[in-house]
Amino acid sequence: MAMATQLVFDRQFDPQTGDAIVVADGLVRVTAPNGGPYTFTGTNSFVVGHQRVAVIDPGPDKVGHLDALVRAIAGRPVEAIILTHTHRDHSALARRLADRVAAPLWFGGRHRLSRPLRPLERNPLKKSCDWDLVPDVTLVDGQTISAGDLELVVHATPGHCANHLAFGLGDLLLSGDHVMGWNSTLVATPDGSMADYLASLEKIIALPYRIYSPAHGGPIADGRTYAKALLAHRHMRNMQVVDAVRAGARSIGAIAEAIYPTQPYAVRRVARMTIAAHVEYLAGRDLLSVSPGWLGDRITPSPTGA
Repeated sequence: MAMATQLVFDRQFDPQTGDAIVVADGLVRVTAPNGGPYTFTGTNSFVVGHQRVAVIDPGPDKVGHLDALVRAIAGRPVEAIILTHTHRDHSALARRLADRVAAPLWFGGRHRLSRPLRPLERNPLKKSCDWDLVPDVTLVDGQTISAGDLELVVHATPGHCANHLAFGLGDLLLSGDHVMGWNSTLVATPDGSMADYLASLEKIIALPYRIYSPAHGGPIADGRTYAKALLAHRHMRNMQVVDAVRAGARSIGAIAEAIYPTQPYAVRRVARMTIAAHVEYLAGRDLLSVSPGWLGDRITPSPTGA
């Protein structure tokens, strides 16, 4: 078996915040001023089209970013405001921009959890989700849509959250938060699902797109090779979680400390969310056993797992 390509993150990216940057023919990026631990240099909004346009991921509700998008649109008719998903760093400005340019909202349905909440469970991303935003048009997997005077192919890519979409434009994939070159994607249950995320990775690897242009950070020149490395990285993390439990870790926190022994607490605290998603994935495949309790889940090796 051929060795998987090592996953290497690229954090050398100049967002040129607020400026209209040509990414490809008919595709312009405008990066919002909302850089941070989860958003890197800020959310990338995209204006698609030539004489008629659409806007993908208008981003955070910041007046300066609204003005920057209006400048990039430059008076052209806007066919739609399109969302990859409804986390607020992508969607909070959507309604204001839609009203400003008289365009409908298109996305993959209202924000929803990847599975129902369990007793006593909380959604750690609850405040980051745009629960009340309703699409004028609900996009579905496989359809071809008119984005201004260009066409996009809709690809459902749940995992980071349930209504996540990616969009194909020629040989380029607008990958949203599903695949990013600066970091691996946060998958936090029950908002997201590791099983869905891995399946969506396999799905886009099978598609013919060469370049991935994510919603945070710079373009990925060989998107499929990078996605394969990301998939291998996730499966490696699965095995690390199993090994940590076999070695005696019995909680999400203990697993995070075993896998990230030298990382500061703030990093491990964030990592716990994705570790919990890995644990849920592994329990669903009978590789771990999870027993809910008042003080948190107790995690043990599965008596019947491989």
